[in-house]
Amino acid sequence: MIGKLTGTLSEKNPPQVLVDCHGVGYEVDVPMSTFYNLPGLGEKVSLLTHFIVREDAQILFGFGSAGEREAFRQLIKISGVGPRTALALLSGMSVGDIAQAVTQQDASRLVKIPGIGKKTAERLLLELKGKIGADLGPVGAAPVDDNQGDILQALVALGYSDKEAQAALKSLPKDASVSDGIKQALKALAR
Repeated sequence: MIGKLTGTLSEKNPPQVLVDCHGVGYEVDVPMSTFYNLPGLGEKVSLLTHFIVREDAQILFGFGSAGEREAFRQLIKISGVGPRTALALLSGMSVGDIAQAVTQQDASRLVKIPGIGKKTAERLLLELKGKIGADLGPVGAAPVDDNQGDILQALVALGYSDKEAQAALKSLPKDASVSDGIKQALKALAR
């Protein structure tokens, strides 16, 4: 219903902000990652939003980026993960960190977030696999060029984990061709 708000930032009380849109003040709950990037009071702000209507409440959640909002939407689809838990997760980890934890199936990173227990973390990893971070390309490192991406895909196709492939990729020269890079990476992995 409400997809985006643009107005003047009137109040900041973590995790809630008040956005004045032509005389109408909207209370918006935001993750701390968005909160820290907000402008000062009285300045113009624009937030992508997700509106939740329940029997006892109507809550508007705001996000600084489309990636955060999409991650929030994926999280609240999971049984046992409500909007508050999703907001806490996005406050404690960036979307890239969540995607990396999902790709590496690393529950230990998720359980560090308040409100996320071991069972919930395992459910998150299972439900989010292939849904979050799939469009981020190789996880963790800085963006890689096409050759490095091809080398990484080849190593994963050969049965190495993303973590092992990333480690091998770091040891390669940046300008390595695909065939030479694969050979050198396989030598490094064989040690």
